[in-house]
Amino acid sequence: MRYRSFFPRNLFADLERLQREMDLNAGPAASIRGGTRGYPAMNVGSTAQSVEIFAFAPGMDPASLNVQIEKGLLTISGERKVDGVPQGAAAHIDERFSGPFRRVVSLPDDIDANAVSAIYRDGVLRVSVGRKAVAQALRIDIQ
Repeated sequence: MRYRSFFPRNLFADLERLQREMDLNAGPAASIRGGTRGYPAMNVGSTAQSVEIFAFAPGMDPASLNVQIEKGLLTISGERKVDGVPQGAAAHIDERFSGPFRRVVSLPDDIDANAVSAIYRDGVLRVSVGRKAVAQALRIDIQ
């Protein structure tokens, strides 16, 4: 009696091909948090005193970046100029983002919109948004 498999020998090759086709048709893969990745890449974290946002945008002119807070949303926008391949030349690989961009971060309710600082250094934009003093935890001594 001859052993017969239920699956063809190249099942994994077929699955990889299907995954590549889905990636091409669906665009970039979603991140683990449910959204898609964008430009600039960002890290967002918080402490008891502030919310810290880091946007990684190397080679940008700080004057071309716009940071604003409105109704609990922090918006970072700007435009990265096209560079690299000369006009009229054929591009074989073009992996660097160029063009307008906009990233929006939802902020917690306890932020102080008047306590914001933004610093661009070494290709990283750091935006620090302070929290209201009333919202910070206060330790009460027991007597």
